[in-house]
Amino acid sequence: MKLRRAFYLAFIISIMASLMVACSANKKEEASSTEKPKSNLSADEPGWKEDTSPITFDWYINFSWFANKWGNDATSKYITEKTGISLNIMTPAGNEAEKMNTMIASGSLPDFITLGWGEEAVKQMIEGELVLPLNELADQYDPYFFNVSDPAKLEWYRQEDGNVYGYPNASSSPANFEKYKELKPSNQTFLVRKDMYEAIGSPDMRTPEGFLNALKAAKEKFPEVNGAPLIPLGLHEFTDTGNSSLEWYLQNFLAIPMEKDGELYDRSTDPEYLKWLKVFREANEEGLLAKDIFIDKRPQMEEKIAQGRYFAMLYQRSDMQAQQLSLYANDPNSVYIAVDGPANEQLDQPTLAGDSLAGWTITLISKDVKDPERAIRFMSYLLSEEGQKDMYLGPEGVVHEVVNGKPQFTKEAYELLTTDRTAFDKKYGASHTFWMLMDTDMQLQWQTPTEEPFKQMEDWTKGKTKSFAVYDDINPQGTSEAGIANSKIAQEWGKTLPKLLLAKSEEEFEKIYQEFQEKRDELGYDKVREYQEKRFAENKVKIEKAETQKKE
Repeated sequence: MKLRRAFYLAFIISIMASLMVACSANKKEEASSTEKPKSNLSADEPGWKEDTSPITFDWYINFSWFANKWGNDATSKYITEKTGISLNIMTPAGNEAEKMNTMIASGSLPDFITLGWGEEAVKQMIEGELVLPLNELADQYDPYFFNVSDPAKLEWYRQEDGNVYGYPNASSSPANFEKYKELKPSNQTFLVRKDMYEAIGSPDMRTPEGFLNALKAAKEKFPEVNGAPLIPLGLHEFTDTGNSSLEWYLQNFLAIPMEKDGELYDRSTDPEYLKWLKVFREANEEGLLAKDIFIDKRPQMEEKIAQGRYFAMLYQRSDMQAQQLSLYANDPNSVYIAVDGPANEQLDQPTLAGDSLAGWTITLISKDVKDPERAIRFMSYLLSEEGQKDMYLGPEGVVHEVVNGKPQFTKEAYELLTTDRTAFDKKYGASHTFWMLMDTDMQLQWQTPTEEPFKQMEDWTKGKTKSFAVYDDINPQGTSEAGIANSKIAQEWGKTLPKLLLAKSEEEFEKIYQEFQEKRDELGYDKVREYQEKRFAENKVKIEKAETQKKE
């Protein structure tokens, strides 16, 4: 009897064990079926070709002025037909920083996010684990990514945890910068309206006296433009942290060094810089700074550029292509041309910024991405020569044709590109209408020589460009002590800069500036400075390592 009971007990235990093993196996099988396996593709095979079924990704671009929509033009339609991928392009309706902060606070982001690489939101997304490491996505789903991405750029954007979360556009390694600097001029220009400038005798505007006299002469001779008041001087828009025309641009025109004796130099305290800020204050005192420049945002500025209402502008030439074409069509003499602008006392040549290693914008993939496999594979396609060619030249026979073995825009497409950029974007969508991941080095092989009304502006900058890569991304961000201090200092400067220009006297200017310096120290500038020096030293090592990998 006892033997029989023992037998039954052993039998039951064995049955239960078998069931548990089977159950465990089923669970593992179910789990594996919900997770996509690691890709078996080689780094030489474009992963996107494995699946071209229809899918739509939400792609957020953090620039309120970006107006192009995917799927309406020949190029984006072609890419969707080819890859199966459509994009729902999203942009902020108002303040970009507020929109990013709201999305980050919600903990939910669109599939792709493109924003300026230096924006605080980049660090917040990474620290908050809201974006996925591109290298891990590539390891799992698309090793082809490592074949088409630039090792120097990956090394530059590698974080302390060893991962890379974003990829830049308009980026150039120091080696490539040297290689292409004569072909790739700077966007930073001092512009004047050609007919007005010539009408007042084409004056030298490099000195404070010459600068102010020219603004005065233009206002006296041309008080109105088509019934609206002339705006003697145009700048980039004022933001809550300052104005790039009166900081980065002006300092580069004055050839103020970024470092002295191997240490970072605080350009904002340079005597030449302060002298020229006082010149702008004097211009305001003499009625030469219109109120418009303190309040206008980009849409209002574009409208006024198209009307030719500015006499002079310290501005980015590529940001006014459509308006320049419109002026050129109406009257070739009413366009803007680049001339020598504000200079230091020695009248040294400007040191203008070209493409840096950090680039212009950075694109990240959200942790909420609806299909991480298709997302990283689409990014790889866009980075590849095939993708860059598609985005730049558009479909053959529609936007471009091959002549004597060399691709070039069709006559109709090129004519529209050089006469109405906005219409070209809407109809053809090529020439990197969608610039989120454009490689400005790679696209040189397809570019046609620049013609007027852009050639003069471009040619003027040649020979004046410099790589500032080692100084990129040196400002602290995020919630660290240094990051908070830097953010508060930047906002304090944003309030101070207009006050300096609006000061009633030079004495008031000095008082306002001194108060800012004291406030800056109170807010923790020493912590910011310490961080900057550390990052500067790290950047030197990063660039050296990146260049070594590039050669390998």
